[in-house]
Amino acid sequence: MALFEGFSNITRVPELRRRILFSLGVIAIYRVGVFITTPGVDRAVMRSVVRGQSGLLGLFNLFSGGAVENLSIFALGIMPYISASIIMQLLGMVSKQVEEMRKEGEAGRRKLEQYTRYGTIVLSIFQGFGVAAWLESMNDADMGGGRFGDVVANPGWGFRVLTIVTLTTGTAFLMWLGEQATERGIGNGTSLIILASIVSGIPMGVGQYWASTAGDVPPLTVTVLLGVLVTTIAVIVLFERAQRRIPIQYARRQVGRRVYGGQSAHLPLKVNMASMIPPIFASSLLMFPATLAGMNLPGMNTLSAILNRGDWAFQLVFAGLIVFFCFFYTAVTFQPVDVADNLKKQQANIPGIRPGKQTAEYIDRVVTRLTVGGAIYVAVICVVPSVIAQAFRVPFQFGGTSLMIVVGVALETVTQIEAHLITRSYEGLTGPRTQRLSGRRPT
Repeated sequence: MALFEGFSNITRVPELRRRILFSLGVIAIYRVGVFITTPGVDRAVMRSVVRGQSGLLGLFNLFSGGAVENLSIFALGIMPYISASIIMQLLGMVSKQVEEMRKEGEAGRRKLEQYTRYGTIVLSIFQGFGVAAWLESMNDADMGGGRFGDVVANPGWGFRVLTIVTLTTGTAFLMWLGEQATERGIGNGTSLIILASIVSGIPMGVGQYWASTAGDVPPLTVTVLLGVLVTTIAVIVLFERAQRRIPIQYARRQVGRRVYGGQSAHLPLKVNMASMIPPIFASSLLMFPATLAGMNLPGMNTLSAILNRGDWAFQLVFAGLIVFFCFFYTAVTFQPVDVADNLKKQQANIPGIRPGKQTAEYIDRVVTRLTVGGAIYVAVICVVPSVIAQAFRVPFQFGGTSLMIVVGVALETVTQIEAHLITRSYEGLTGPRTQRLSGRRPT
C-alpha cells in the first residue's frame, strides 16, 4: 500500500504534475510525427522491406520507434544529435579550446550545446542524403522493385533535396523537443524519446510473434523467455544501483569557538558509471556504414551488408564498441584529478592515502577496476539476450539493448520523481520503510 500511496503523492505537487504532463505531451507529439511519411515514399512498400529485418536495419528501426518502416519525418530519430555529442566529447580530448569551454561553467556549457546543435544539422543533412540515395537504390534491388514494388515513385534530385530538407527538419524539431522535455519535464528528454520508441514497438512485436507462430507458442519457449526477461531486468537493476563507496575523513578545524569537520563520509562510485550511454553510442556509430553505403563509397556496401545480417559479426562488433565507449565515456565524464583536488580543498582525505597525486591515482585505479566490470556487464546484457531472442525467433524489441535502456531510463525518471516528492516533505515512491531507489536510507 505504501507504493500506491507514494504514486498518489505525485498529484499533490503541482510543479511535479506539470512536469510529468509536459513530458507525456512531448512523447505524444513525437509519436504522432512517426506516422507522417516523407513525401515521395511508398509507406506500404517500405514497411514490407523493413518488417522482419534484424541487425543494423532492425536496430535503426527500434531506436526510431518504427519511423524507419514508415519512412516518417522522424526517420533519422535522435541519433544525429547523439553522434554530434560523441564528436564534441572527442574534440574535448584533443582540443584545448573545447576543454576550456567546459571549464567556463554555465556559459561554456551553452556554447558547447550550440555547437552540438550545429553539428546535428550537418550530420542530418549528410545522413539525409545517404537515406535518399539508399531509397532510390532499393527500386532496382531484389528487396525493392523486384519483390514489393518501387519505394520511390519519382527518383531524382528533386526527391533527394526534399528528403534532405524533411529529415533534417524532423531531426531538428526532435532535438528541440528533447531539450524542452529535459528543461521543463521530468528526466532526460532524449532518453525519454528513445524509451518511448522502444516501448511503442512492444505490442507490435508481440503481435508479429503471435502471427508467426499461428498462436501455437510452446510453453517451454514462453517459460525460457520469461525467465531470461526477469533475470535480465534483475541484473540490470542490481548493477545500475551498485556502488563502491570510498571512505572519506574530514579534518577538524576551529573557527572561533566552534570546531568543524572531523566527520566521516564516503565517495560513491557506480559500477556502471556510463549508464546506458555506451549501447546508444555504439548503435549510433554502427549506422554510419549504411549511410556511407547509400553514397556508393567503396567497401561500405559490403560492410553494411555484414552488419545488417545481425549474426555473430554484428554482435562481436557491437560488444567491442560497447566496451570501448564504457571506458571512453567514463574517462571523459569522471576526472580523478579534479576529484582529488576538490577533496584537498575541502580538507578531506581517504584514510591511508596522502592527499593530491596519490589520492588521484588511487581513485583512478578503483574507477578502472569498476569500469572493467561495468563494461563486461553492459556488453553481456546487450548481446546475450539478443542472441537468445534470435535463437527463439522473438522480435528484436526484446533484445538486451532495449531492456537496458528501458530499465535504466525508468530508474532515473523514478529517482527524479522521488527527489521532487522528498523536497516537498512527501515520502518517496517506495514508502517510508524501504530503501530509496537512489541508495539513500530514510532518517
